[in-house]
Amino acid sequence: MTKNLKRYFIKSIIVLALIHLAYFLYGYFTFEGLKNIDIYTEFYRFKFYDDVSISHFFVSGLFLLLFLIFLIRNHSRENYKGGNLFKIAVYLLLISFLTFSFFISYSFGMNAKLKTELSENDFNNDKKLLNVLNPFLYGYTSYSSEKLFNYENILYPKPYPVIQQEDTIVPGEYAITETSYYSIDTIKALTSTFDKTANKADSIFDILGFDKEELHKRIISKTVLGDSTEIIFKGAQVRPEHESDICIFLENKSLFSPVQGDSVDKQRYQAAVDRYKLLYNSKKDSLTYTFQKLDTILKKYNIETNVIPKLLTQDVYHYRDNKDEPLNGIRNTFDRKALTEKFKTLNKLFYEPNYLHPNIIAIYFAVIVAVWIVLFLFYILFNKKKVQ
Repeated sequence: MTKNLKRYFIKSIIVLALIHLAYFLYGYFTFEGLKNIDIYTEFYRFKFYDDVSISHFFVSGLFLLLFLIFLIRNHSRENYKGGNLFKIAVYLLLISFLTFSFFISYSFGMNAKLKTELSENDFNNDKKLLNVLNPFLYGYTSYSSEKLFNYENILYPKPYPVIQQEDTIVPGEYAITETSYYSIDTIKALTSTFDKTANKADSIFDILGFDKEELHKRIISKTVLGDSTEIIFKGAQVRPEHESDICIFLENKSLFSPVQGDSVDKQRYQAAVDRYKLLYNSKKDSLTYTFQKLDTILKKYNIETNVIPKLLTQDVYHYRDNKDEPLNGIRNTFDRKALTEKFKTLNKLFYEPNYLHPNIIAIYFAVIVAVWIVLFLFYILFNKKKVQ
């Protein structure tokens, strides 16, 4: 391969790099802002409905046409074989890819501008607040769901979390059952020490007349880790229905959107602690102020909302203090679906940027390979004609 041909390929790649830079800047400066992000922002779909897709089509086509004309006209007088043809094929493949990937640079530009408007730290802080307030944000029908709201979801205060146990009092067709709750406790000790203690304990239980089999039934799990044994068992009985500082808003441990890289279990626990403090350890104004921050977040992300912090606080306190009353609605109206989709999209843009949607990957690379083959065949064809 001659130096002139190699120089021509390098110049072509530089021109393509400049076009990519132009599309990056175009994506950066035309980004419409955080409020306009939706589920279609994460990828570009070749729909040919905007200036980016239309310009991409014409710029790519014009570049390839001019590139091929000057390639055949000025650089096709050598009868290349073997290794040189392979090098030319590699250059043509790279040029084909760069010619059809301007939209990726455009998306990079949009993503870069997004992160100047919303830092990762601010994004995570918004998540943390929504995770704390998540049990206050459900639609009213969800509060009757035993799967979403139950005593086993309570993580704080002690002795929670608890485990549920149902016992049959009267068997038969119309069996009567009783539901009990027990704290979940843990014992960890050296295996040798534990075995000795366990044997002595069994002897004591026999003397005192305790049912050691019943006590053994309380063991949830027993795990040997190296030279240690860890036993998780049902501890003291807990009666959450009679406790004054337990309400329905503590009975949900779901996170609205976990913070990337942190333990989900730790996040759930910390959210439960913060939620409990808002409900029982802080003044009423603290909860109102937190709902004001929620209202600010909803407006920040352009979510339609009718949340009035003072009214929502009143509703929460009403059901906190009247927990036997079925929760049939609190004034927390906002577009839940839009908020969920917004954070789902932002999570992908921050942590799983997807510039090539799975629906177009096969077509995209098929087009690149097809154009590459056409360029290579044209070059070989005209090269041979020139030599002859």
